[in-house]
Amino acid sequence: MCARPARSDVPPRTPQGDAAPKEDVSWMAASRLPGLDLLRARYTRQVFARHFHEGYALGVIEGGALRFRYLGRDHVAVSGAVNLVAPGETHDGHGVGDAGWAYRMFYLDPDIVRMAGEEAGLPHGALPDFASGVLDDPELAAAIDALHRDMERAGPCMPTLAQETRLSAVLARWITRHAAQRAPAALPLRTGGEPAAVRRARDYLDAHCADDVRLADLAGVACLSPFHLARAFAAAVRLPPHAYLVQARVRRARQLLSAGATPAEAAAAAGFADQSHLTRAFRAQVGVTPARFRKMLQDARGTWTVAFVENRISTEDSHDHARTAPDGRADADACRPTGGTGGTGGNGGGSAPRR
Repeated sequence: MCARPARSDVPPRTPQGDAAPKEDVSWMAASRLPGLDLLRARYTRQVFARHFHEGYALGVIEGGALRFRYLGRDHVAVSGAVNLVAPGETHDGHGVGDAGWAYRMFYLDPDIVRMAGEEAGLPHGALPDFASGVLDDPELAAAIDALHRDMERAGPCMPTLAQETRLSAVLARWITRHAAQRAPAALPLRTGGEPAAVRRARDYLDAHCADDVRLADLAGVACLSPFHLARAFAAAVRLPPHAYLVQARVRRARQLLSAGATPAEAAAAAGFADQSHLTRAFRAQVGVTPARFRKMLQDARGTWTVAFVENRISTEDSHDHARTAPDGRADADACRPTGGTGGTGGNGGGSAPRR
């Protein structure tokens, strides 16, 4: 039987005398499954600006509550709820109450979800759509949480087959229980249905995000008047052109930081006035500062646990070395370093994210 939609209940505020939990963020990439990233975070003061993702986001709230504006209405995801966003759908996010929220998220390339949808019976090439950003489905939430924890703990030591099988089961459950029968008519970034003029404008902003783009120049590329372009762009993308430009600059900065640039270098190359402007925009969209993001990348490179976001490290196949339980869960100890230079076991080198 399909699980019922989650109620948007607002939890009580944390008493004044209780100390707010410390913020903690870990970004990871599934080195064996290209197109899959993982986030584990606890936020108390974070406020996400309106933005969108190129792929799907699917996760579970571990504590507190997250409020976000999505699909034209307010959502509140409380502890134990499943939360999600679809590609191209703008949303924001902030905590409810003083305690903020904690969650685990999967970020999925659309092709991963498309293939899962086809296996679940959707038409070939179709992407599933969902009517709400919050789901009350304890079984799905438990499956998401268990897979995320196991992948975080084992990293590349979890065999590819185990990762693919368990992820496929999670996505099939998500799609068969909650996907809408047909997608809404206006899904511009998922179906390519946005006007050609807006597509040209988006492509121009992506390619020239480091430049001081003027509306008149953008309108010339789109072959529309400036006023008409601004309205058409906001209607199709659900962000005004200047907000889209900031997101494109943040995306470029992430790529540069992943390649080893310093925050100051990334700010200049991505078109920000200075590092402080990059820091504000980056934290509002990514959830951490550029310096923290870069440090997480540096700390994780070359360690046994995870390959961090947008640094698709190729890892040796450890199928023959990882001990796997009957349920497909890898024994992380099987890949734990046993000595040698830099090998300090599970607590050394800043390898595994703190729990």
